[in-house]
Amino acid sequence: MCYFRGVSGRETYTASQAARALGISLDTLRRWDKDGRIRVERDAANRRVVSAVEIDRLRGSDAHTLSARNRFRGVVQSVEVDGLIARVEIEVTEPARVVAIITRESAEELALGPGQSATGVIKATSVMVER
Repeated sequence: MCYFRGVSGRETYTASQAARALGISLDTLRRWDKDGRIRVERDAANRRVVSAVEIDRLRGSDAHTLSARNRFRGVVQSVEVDGLIARVEIEVTEPARVVAIITRESAEELALGPGQSATGVIKATSVMVER
């Protein structure tokens, strides 16, 4: 993900980059802006930009990163890449094991590998992975 120097001279993300970094939709980011849950600036073209500091602040609070309630922290046991997908197995600390099928790009972006900590996020019928 690429960031740039924003209007205040700080490192900032575009709204879509910020939404991706937070694991939320662009619509959710806009709603958070309207509700005052996220601090945004505007660039010269009046587009939303979000500072790297704000991204870090929100990432630090599990309540705002994803709306999923079921999280299973654990250790990556294996990452099997096949074409465009990756199968990630996480040995969770609870008496369970989480297996997720994610895109290869996501596995690479998260730099997943055996022995690393990760969280399986269960939402509806999807299993997501975060670090």
